[in-house]
Amino acid sequence: MDLVAGRTYAAERRPLRHLDAVVLLCVIVLAVVGLFAIYSATHRSLEVVGEDPAFYVKRQITFLALAAVVLMLVASFDYRFLKVYAGLFYAASLILLILVRTPLGTTVKGSQRWFEFAGFQLAPSEIAKIAVICMLAAFLSELRGDLTLEDVFRATGLAALPGAIVFLQPDLGTSIVFVAILFGILVVAGTRGRYLAILALTALVLIFAGFQVGLVKEYQVARLTSFLDPEGDPQNRDYNRQQAEIAIGSGGLTGLGYKNGTQTNLDFVPEQHTDFIFTVVGEEFGFVGAISLLGLFGLVLWRAFRTAMIAKDPFGTYLAAGIGSMFALQIFVNIGMTIGIMPITGIPLPFVSYGGSSLLINSAAIGLLLNVHMRRLT
Repeated sequence: MDLVAGRTYAAERRPLRHLDAVVLLCVIVLAVVGLFAIYSATHRSLEVVGEDPAFYVKRQITFLALAAVVLMLVASFDYRFLKVYAGLFYAASLILLILVRTPLGTTVKGSQRWFEFAGFQLAPSEIAKIAVICMLAAFLSELRGDLTLEDVFRATGLAALPGAIVFLQPDLGTSIVFVAILFGILVVAGTRGRYLAILALTALVLIFAGFQVGLVKEYQVARLTSFLDPEGDPQNRDYNRQQAEIAIGSGGLTGLGYKNGTQTNLDFVPEQHTDFIFTVVGEEFGFVGAISLLGLFGLVLWRAFRTAMIAKDPFGTYLAAGIGSMFALQIFVNIGMTIGIMPITGIPLPFVSYGGSSLLINSAAIGLLLNVHMRRLT
């Protein structure tokens, strides 16, 4: 009887038995929705120039295959090993952020943010997101007792260094993601409210100083001012947002039907297969489709923060909290900028937008979530 009980207990402790199927299923559905949306957004324009209408979809499927491998690899090892190597991972990400600014990096649309290998672009800023989450989790999990103000500022420094380098690329959107990761982990770590207020005030002062000394680029200022005052935008610098709102508004309750969106088919919305992919869902599947997509994202976020609460150790808790915060910010900003409540910052919609770098890193993040969830009893 003891032997049988021992075998049963051992089986219960096998990590795979505690796989979070809800998260995995949601991510798969989001990726499939993304394939349909990417095809709808690109097939007509590709046909016009005589190209394969499924070109982007085929590339995205390749990225998805690689992403699936990354997810399984990340989920397979014990996440606690990351705590040992978090410092090396963090340092390597900083080196990559610096190297991308050298001739090794590739400039696309005025920003030097990528390394290019055989037609595939890798953004080190995406890698830095996971590195910062791991570093903050490792640092905070070693502290005992309540966090002091010094602890909070030391944690802030860990996130601010890569955030500042990314900001100078320039990449305002990704630098905001580092802020969300930092605040999310600090809140879960039990940071006192007044410390968070001091941190927020310090950030506002630094942002104001950045505007004054010219660190914030003119086009970034233009995006922000046109977002705050769209009626006072004589140069129509907020064209993307205006077209996105028209597309989503024309979808109504149930949408115009797949591949029937006029804004989508006529390419009125720039970058519709990447940053503005949500407009395809809104126009072609309407309010019902948009809410359904938000529901899937909501499930992912719920499971992420639930994993943070049930993790076996503080390191796992902070990992899950950082990942949840990263996804929450990216989802909110991406959808927010298409409906006019956030400025345009170039953040893709996780698992739905076209692109290899963000898909691979987001899949690695999901792998970590599954990892923490599976090993909560071991």
